[in-house]
Amino acid sequence: MANSKMDLIMHPIRMRIIQALIAGKPMTTQQLSEMLKDVPQATMYRHLNKLSQAKLIHVVEEKQVRGTTEKVYALAADGADATPQDVTKMSADEHRQLFMKFVMGLVGDFDEYLQQDHYDLVKDGITFRQTQFYLTDEEYKQMLVDVREQMARYMGNKPGHGRRRRMMSTIVIPEKNNADSNKLEG
Repeated sequence: MANSKMDLIMHPIRMRIIQALIAGKPMTTQQLSEMLKDVPQATMYRHLNKLSQAKLIHVVEEKQVRGTTEKVYALAADGADATPQDVTKMSADEHRQLFMKFVMGLVGDFDEYLQQDHYDLVKDGITFRQTQFYLTDEEYKQMLVDVREQMARYMGNKPGHGRRRRMMSTIVIPEKNNADSNKLEG
C-alpha cells in the first residue's frame, strides 16, 4: 500500500489540499497557502509535487509573476476518489491500516482543537455520534447523493468574514452481510 492512491490521499496535509481543490476552483500555491496557513511553504510544494506526480491534481495554467512561474492547480477528474481497483486489491490488513490512518487523523484534529486555551464544544458545534439507518442499496445511494448535494453548496466558501474551517468526516459501516452469516451457520 506504500504508494497506492489511497495512501497518498490519506496523508493529512495532502487530504487538506484535495479538500481545498474539491470545490472545483483552480488555485495557486499562494492561494492554497492562505487557506492552509499552518503548512510551511516548502511542505506545501513537496505535497503538491507528490499529488501532481500521482496525477491526483494537475497544472491547468502557468503564469509569469515577477520573474518566476506560478502554477495553478486543479483536482484531477477522479483525484479525490478511490477507484474500485484501489479498494478491491487491498488486503484486510491494508484496509485496517488505512482506516486507522483516517481515525488517527481525526484524533489529531480533535486534539489540536482541544489545545486551545478556551473552547466551547456546544458553541463551536462539535458533534460526534453514531446513527443507524435501515436502507436498501438504492435508498443508501440516494441518501449519499442528497448529502453530497447539500455539502457542495458550502464547499466553495473561502476563509474570512467570520468563517472558520469546519471538518465533517463520515464513516459508513454496514452490518455483516446476512449471506455471509448464513454460510457460516449452514
